[in-house]
Amino acid sequence: MMKMKSVYQHVKYCVVGMVCLGMLGACGSSTNKTEKTANQAVVLTTDDLTIEVPIAGNSWIENDIEASDTLITKEGITQWQSEQHQLSTYFYVSKVGKVNLGLKAKTLAGTSTILVELNDQKKRILLSNSIEKIIPIGQFEVVKPGYQKVIITGIETSSEYYPTISQLLIGGEATAGSNYYVKDDFYWGRRGPSVHLQYQLPDEDGSYEWFYSEITVPKGQDTLGSYYMANGFNGGYFGIQVNSETERRVLFSIWSPYQTDDPTTIPEEYKIKLLKKGDDVYTGKFGNEGSGGQSYVKYPWKTGVTYGFLTRYQPRPEENKTDFTAYFYDPQIKEWHLIASFRRPKTTTYLASPYSFLENFIPGAGQFERMAEYGNQWVKSTGKAWEPMLNAKFTYDATARKEARVDYQGGIQGDGFYLKNTGFFSEQTAYKTPFTRKSTQLPPINLEQLP
Repeated sequence: MMKMKSVYQHVKYCVVGMVCLGMLGACGSSTNKTEKTANQAVVLTTDDLTIEVPIAGNSWIENDIEASDTLITKEGITQWQSEQHQLSTYFYVSKVGKVNLGLKAKTLAGTSTILVELNDQKKRILLSNSIEKIIPIGQFEVVKPGYQKVIITGIETSSEYYPTISQLLIGGEATAGSNYYVKDDFYWGRRGPSVHLQYQLPDEDGSYEWFYSEITVPKGQDTLGSYYMANGFNGGYFGIQVNSETERRVLFSIWSPYQTDDPTTIPEEYKIKLLKKGDDVYTGKFGNEGSGGQSYVKYPWKTGVTYGFLTRYQPRPEENKTDFTAYFYDPQIKEWHLIASFRRPKTTTYLASPYSFLENFIPGAGQFERMAEYGNQWVKSTGKAWEPMLNAKFTYDATARKEARVDYQGGIQGDGFYLKNTGFFSEQTAYKTPFTRKSTQLPPINLEQLP
């Protein structure tokens, strides 16, 4: 059955073969006099399209996480049925000027008409090829360097599905500089770059038993799939997550010293042992990014509220083991919550390599920005006073280091640090940029009264 959008029914199509050579307002009348069009004077060939941007690693269904994770596969966008599912594809250019656009696509049956848009410039094309081929679209204008967003909308199709599209092709003067996009490792590229704050201990040789820090997630930055990790260290991490529209968690994990992504293969002498846990806390195993012991509690933390995170490190050198314990503070009820305490074998350590991070763990949510403020980092040795950690370096993961994604930032905000990633903003922070926060006041912590 033919699918139609009534707003387009008055437009006459100038179609020859596979591609509509006219643009909006160029092949018949258009009631929208202010609508921009792609350059109609240039006829592109495949030689004008020199760079392939894989749909699989660089595209999302606009504002739809679930559809992004189901419709976009390693082959590109497939099984595309609804005109409500707009395809957004991103690439970064360092130059302005003309950019040539094309698609590598095919129809499963019949014909389909789609609308291609970049920077409010639009062009319709008709596809009827059942064998995948390169379809030149037209020439568009890049007016600002940075990330560019190509939006493809289905207008009508004579079959059940809109075209399968595997590649967006680009070329032209705007691509003459540095161009960034996800070329491989699509799972990680779609998740986006993870960003970190590597803290400097007051004394690198100090025996720090306690680590305290705070996180504030601003309103509107509690994006689905976010992990705002407060207290990271050699052996584990502790922070808060947005797991669904209705579920949030406080999560604490300790890696096993046995290197594997499959927790079922860990020998008994390398397993993480649970010592205690708080009320309503789930504990179990985790895998895929190393393996070990995991604990979390479903907790309705809120944006705009500053939460406290406290971890303890108790080495037992005579047993070659270390106990790690995590506590979470909610200032709205003025209570500390025990999350869990784990024993890690074949390890003797106080706090080492303290850090924080921000990551997205849902590939379909890699199209959305997320940010958090990280502040008030303190450490304490047994029998000594608390000491502030004022210095941090900004770092990022392999996705950013290989320049697959360049939407990452970190820096100073207010009295502390901030981290921001994903969402395809165009300004970056250089790797290992140092930052120094203002000196702040440690909140009162009665260690003797912790649960």
